[in-house]
Amino acid sequence: MPLGRAYSVAVNGVEGQLVEIEADIGQGLPSVHLVGRPDTTLQESRDRVRAAVSNTGEKWPDGRVILALSPATLPKVGSVYDLALAGAVLDASGAIPSNRLSESVLLGELALDGRVRRVRGILPAVLAARNAGRRTVVVPSAALPEAGLVDGIRVLGAATLLELLDWLRGGGDLTLPEPALPQPVRSIGDLREVVGQDEARWALEVAAAGGHHLLLTGPPGIGKTMLAQRLPGLLPALRERDSLEVTAIHSVAGTLSDDAPLITAPPFVAPHHSSSVAAMVGGGSGSARPGAVSCAHRGVLFLDECAEISAKVLEALRTPLEEGEVRIARRDGVSRFPARFQLVLAANPCPCAPARDIDCICAPLARRRYLGKLSGPLMDRIDLAVRMHAQAAGAFSGDEVEASEVVRTRVAAAREAASKRWADLGMATNAEVPGHVLRQRFRLPREALAPVENALQHGRMSARGADRAIRVAWTVADLRGGDLPNVQDVLQALSFRQRGGA
Repeated sequence: MPLGRAYSVAVNGVEGQLVEIEADIGQGLPSVHLVGRPDTTLQESRDRVRAAVSNTGEKWPDGRVILALSPATLPKVGSVYDLALAGAVLDASGAIPSNRLSESVLLGELALDGRVRRVRGILPAVLAARNAGRRTVVVPSAALPEAGLVDGIRVLGAATLLELLDWLRGGGDLTLPEPALPQPVRSIGDLREVVGQDEARWALEVAAAGGHHLLLTGPPGIGKTMLAQRLPGLLPALRERDSLEVTAIHSVAGTLSDDAPLITAPPFVAPHHSSSVAAMVGGGSGSARPGAVSCAHRGVLFLDECAEISAKVLEALRTPLEEGEVRIARRDGVSRFPARFQLVLAANPCPCAPARDIDCICAPLARRRYLGKLSGPLMDRIDLAVRMHAQAAGAFSGDEVEASEVVRTRVAAAREAASKRWADLGMATNAEVPGHVLRQRFRLPREALAPVENALQHGRMSARGADRAIRVAWTVADLRGGDLPNVQDVLQALSFRQRGGA
């Protein structure tokens, strides 16, 4: 009984698992049957693969073809298996030798004329193939820049099914990935373009140095969005491991650029205020896709006009903010997406939003309701809150202000100090440190903790808020070059939690 075998990868979240595809050609009426929990897209691969094989000039078997995808309990989603399905059928029919096929992983969608099309999730699929011990992976030629980012496995590109079959038969060579070229630095504005707002600029520097979440409130046109857009320019470049992780998320989301497949700068994601819960945290029909919070992993998530965002969407941010991960439950399992981001919220103080508070025509109840969507539990997770005021004078002065490069140098020094301090815990920023570590192994002197204990005793702060204030105090100490936060650092951290109210 003819039996063929090929390999592909199933991607769930940003993790992949090797899938073995077996093809059996038996007696009966010509037909193709897929088993192993294929979804609708994969079911449609039967006709797509058969047409591609025939149009390439190969003979499709005359008989009953059964294609089994293993492990059978794992849901199979998408068209990434097309190339492997064709390889397994042709192996079973004896049209190609199995020596190269048995050592390779095939990824790609087939067009009806045999062209190999790019699919989402190539990077995590190649990583999974390498981790499974495979020697070679064949991907669509268009995905070579992305797949070539992975070391430790031979990556080859095929533009058509015919090219792949020639290579499997020991003929022509497949395309190798080109060496990665240095990526140009994307211009995102400079802090020197922001007029005044010294307090907000200092809060932005603290947020960048410690990885803290930030809330900016104030009248429209005052510079809230400008400040938020310049936060990524203060952050250091991503480490190699983080860069691959962020790139894998954007590969699954389908947002990678062909010109710059490796993401080395912290991403900046600013979804519209009408975004749904699925768009914000991920999900959707079929296989789960990463949302805005995951696309902002290791970068900045900016929510402008946050008071206009649905309360349900805002509340969905609470778990990612606390745990740094999104878990999307499906009937067939749970998809996990990293979501360790910095949240920046910007809001007007009221619906009418005049340039001066004295000109506000909103009723007191309307003002309270406007920012009331920002619930107590969500606000408790915000480390820095700043109320910005209009520039009364100096808006058109030529006075020099600090550029992003100058601030970035201080931020880098503060982050380096924090990284060395928390290295044994596997953490890089103050915002990631668990509360029990701050209270036990790195407990501050009693005189420094006195303001925090006083706020707790009088009910002005929750235990979570106290932990966050201590993290900010560590960041303030790092920025001034201190070894340990003092009482002034703690008081400054507490003052940030008492600002920004309407």
